[in-house]
Formats: sequence, structure tokens, C-alpha cells
Amino acid sequence: MNKEKKIVIPGEEIATTEEFLAGEGTYEQKGSIFSSYLGRLNLDAEEMVAKVEPINPLVRLNVGDMVLARVGDVKSSMVIADVVRVEGNTRAVSGETLGSIHISKISEGYTADVWKEFRIGDIIRAKVVQVKPSLQLSTDRPNLGVLLALCTRCRMPLEKKDKTLFCENCQRSELRNIAPDYGRYGH
Repeated sequence: MNKEKKIVIPGEEIATTEEFLAGEGTYEQKGSIFSSYLGRLNLDAEEMVAKVEPINPLVRLNVGDMVLARVGDVKSSMVIADVVRVEGNTRAVSGETLGSIHISKISEGYTADVWKEFRIGDIIRAKVVQVKPSLQLSTDRPNLGVLLALCTRCRMPLEKKDKTLFCENCQRSELRNIAPDYGRYGH
């Protein structure tokens, strides 16, 4: 028999410290255990722990996640990007979102000039290769790279033309590490 778990809200008293220990998704205050967020109550009688399983959990970055990020800075040997979201998930990311892409993880081949691959403001798809102690990303796979870029001169959106990006307004081309589905990024 599958018993449906009770839904609790943040701040709701769910047990006492005489009965249970405060577990994940709970906090203890003056001998009572309260829910930290909206979720399903799990009173584990075997372990004697009160837990709340979130209905809509926070998104935490994991190694292997494909993420969308905005380039915030370009240095001689790395790119700094702020992760906007995990691909396929509309919820905001919790925890550390500022990551770096080392020059060796930018493209499949040799990268001589980071500025030819990324510019500040580019929206990119990257893969999480490390979460702790610092967030590390890579774009060295065929499906990764720039999804949306603006002209460095006039800031108009660039259009993909063969293997470069072209500004209709300035009539000039720019290089980037372009993802195959460039231009299909939805805000």
C-alpha cells in the first residue's frame, strides 16, 4: 500500500525534538521541528528523523550538466561566465553560478586567442566539468559554444553565415566558437 505523504508549508510545525531529529528540509527551534519549504513530510520511524522532500526542488549544478551561461569577462587564458540555467530546466540555479572556462577547454583544437572564441555578453552552452572547489565549464564539444552574440561595434544581434557571424548593420564579420544551433536561444 502506497500511503500519500502530507504536504507541509514553510514554517509549519511537523514534530518535536523529543520524537524526531531534524533532517533535510527542516529546522529546529525551541524543541519543535519546522518545515523549511513546501514539500512532502517524511517522518522516518526507523531512523527517527523528520524530513521534508521538496515538491519543486532547487536546481544545483552537477558535473555533466549542460548549462546556458552569459560571458562576463574574457581574459588571455580563460573566460568567466555566469550560469543562467541548466538546459531543460526553467528554474533558477542555486549556489555558485560564476564559472570559468580554461583556454584548454574552449574548443576541440588548439585555441590561440580567447577573444576569437568568445566576447563579453555572449550567451553560450557549456558543460559543467567541476563544481567544487570552483565551478569549471567547458565548450570543447561539437554541440557547445555561442548560441547568441551581439556585434562588438553596434551591439546588434549577429547572424550565422557559414562559419562566421555577420552584422547586417555594420556589414562586418566576427569569429566565435559557434554552437551548431546558433540563433535558436530563447530568452
